[in-house]
Amino acid sequence: MLSREMLLCSAQTLEKLMLHRKINQICNDEKEVCIFLRDQQRWIENATITAFEGEILTIRYETEEDDEISSWEELVRLESVGAITQKLASVPKMDVELAIAEDCPEAEQIFPHFPDSKNQD
Repeated sequence: MLSREMLLCSAQTLEKLMLHRKINQICNDEKEVCIFLRDQQRWIENATITAFEGEILTIRYETEEDDEISSWEELVRLESVGAITQKLASVPKMDVELAIAEDCPEAEQIFPHFPDSKNQD
């Protein structure tokens, strides 16, 4: 029979493996994410995870001050990461007129393909 400590250790190992797999997926997809660093109590916004080796994440992002934009690369321990969020979609709130098929340039329009009506007669 497994002890409670062994079960807890197995659950933590499984969680860690799942987290590693998900971070690897985000890294490979090169999607922008927001990362909360627990030890510094701050969010890094619009970051890209460029590498994930062992327990270290390499993160790139930009910050904007009054008169300059700075690019940063940070190495962060996995244990410092409290959360990773990713924007799935966004829609403008303003009354924006969406383009419809008739507004689309003819070269970009997709027309339905129907079987040749001559063969059906």
